[in-house]
Order: sequence, then C-alpha cells, then structure tokens
Amino acid sequence: MAGMGGLPGDRARRAELARMIRVDHAGEYGAKRIYQGQLAVLGRGPKGDLIRHMQAQEQVHLDTFSAMIAQRRVRPTALLPFWHLAGFALGAATALLGERAAMACTVAVEEAIDEHYAAQAASLGEDEAELREVIERFREEELEHRDIGLAHEAEQAPAYRLLSAAIKAGCRVAIAASERV
Repeated sequence: MAGMGGLPGDRARRAELARMIRVDHAGEYGAKRIYQGQLAVLGRGPKGDLIRHMQAQEQVHLDTFSAMIAQRRVRPTALLPFWHLAGFALGAATALLGERAAMACTVAVEEAIDEHYAAQAASLGEDEAELREVIERFREEELEHRDIGLAHEAEQAPAYRLLSAAIKAGCRVAIAASERV
C-alpha cells in the first residue's frame, strides 16, 4: 500500500485500514442522519425527492461499510450515538434556515468528504484495489451530491461562506475523532 508501508498482515497496516473503514462507516452514518434531519423539515416540499435520492445513495454507502466492519472485524467508532444526534441536528438546523442552507450543508459536507476519500484512495495499493474502487465510486456519488447542491442555489444561502467553513471544520473534527475513538 503506497503511503502505508509494511507487508500484508502487518499490524500497523491492518490498524490503518481499520481506521479507514471505521471513519468511512461513521461518515456515511452521519451523512444519512443529515439527510434524515433535512427530510424532517423539507420532506414534503419541492426538495424532498431530491434529498431522498441522496439519502438512498448514502444508505448504500453505509450498508457497504457496515458489511466491511463485520467482514474485516473492525470496531465501529464509539461516537455513533453522538453522530446519530449531531447529524440529524445539523440536517434539521440547516433545513430550518431554508432550502438553500440545506443545499449549502450538502455542498460543504460533500466537499470535505471528497478531500477525505481522495486522500484515502491515493494511499491504497493494488492489494486493496477493491476497497479503493469502492471509495472512488462513493466519491463520485458524493461529488454528484455537491453538484446537486450547487445547482440548487447553495451558494445563495445566507452567510454561505461562514456556514460552509463551519460545516467543513466540523467534518474535519468528526473525521479525526471517528478514526481514533
């Protein structure tokens, strides 16, 4: 594995892969909860079907990483109960600010995830080609979500730059915490 070093079966290498799967599982769980929070507020409005489409893709991502957690015997993050509440709260709060703010949340989260997945994919070698392909496929779908948000006037949300920066910072903290805890 480029960037991770070691030999197959190496303890440090297994630990790094476990961290990847743990954080990706947590992130997809959080994303699903964000969309559930948005749907609680906007589900009957014109953006409801759009949000349901994105949430359905996140559910596939979550199911995939849940299976990897079991197959590879990876401990999920102990922070899932927190992400359960925080994800829903973020989705609902941004939706309460309006459809554009909900889309701004989507753009910010997906841009942070794009960076995260790109770094992960670049660090995986041929011995983890299947995991890299999954990450790259999910990354493409996350970029689709970002593009949907941009097409639905995310950048016209009130205080877009501030909102986006705060959400991205929160994502980075969540990634770091979920890798370790």
